[in-house]
Amino acid sequence: MTKTVVAVDGPAGSGKSSVSKAAAKRLGFAYLDTGAAYRALAWHVLDSSVNPDEAPAVIASLASFDYAIGTDPDGYGVRVGKTDVTNSIREPRVSAAVSAVARVPEVRAHLTALFRDIIQHTEKRGIVVEGRDITTVVAPDATARILLTASEEARMSRRSAELATESASDVAIALQKRDRADSRVVDFMTAADGVVTVDSTNLNFDETVDAVLDVIRTSQEK
Repeated sequence: MTKTVVAVDGPAGSGKSSVSKAAAKRLGFAYLDTGAAYRALAWHVLDSSVNPDEAPAVIASLASFDYAIGTDPDGYGVRVGKTDVTNSIREPRVSAAVSAVARVPEVRAHLTALFRDIIQHTEKRGIVVEGRDITTVVAPDATARILLTASEEARMSRRSAELATESASDVAIALQKRDRADSRVVDFMTAADGVVTVDSTNLNFDETVDAVLDVIRTSQEK
């Protein structure tokens, strides 16, 4: 059976994780959060007392990076070795280290191979994969390729709502810093040829999910 692969890219705060997960639920597809792998590796690097800014040491840590993630959109867990890191990878110390880890080419190549293996072996009839370079590197031949974006103001507002314990200014600084760091590695703000842009600036959550589903359905009909 040929699987339907949906590739979704987008910047922080664009809603790509929640929207991708909701779309996967509606379609009965699997869901893969690729950003969780980079966060899990950053957690592993920190847990191993490795400096995330030292690329050779980060590359060496890949040998002991035993990673697993669930692909059920109704609830998934992230594991490194025997440790459940589902919540730990969202800690500020991990968020601060993830960009340094993610910019190492050997890391990206290693995790890209991991993502492709997960895509290939999903047991469901389709999978929604979201991240930063999914439409161009991980799954350039995906059935549907989508860039989910929104204005910086909208993204800051949404991220502030998610992180209610942090001030709006702190959230804005963190989001801008993450965008700058990640843009050194991959262009996730501009749609590549054949990638459909969904701008959610003026859409609510349900409208954004519907817009993404429309792109997927149109792609399946081709």
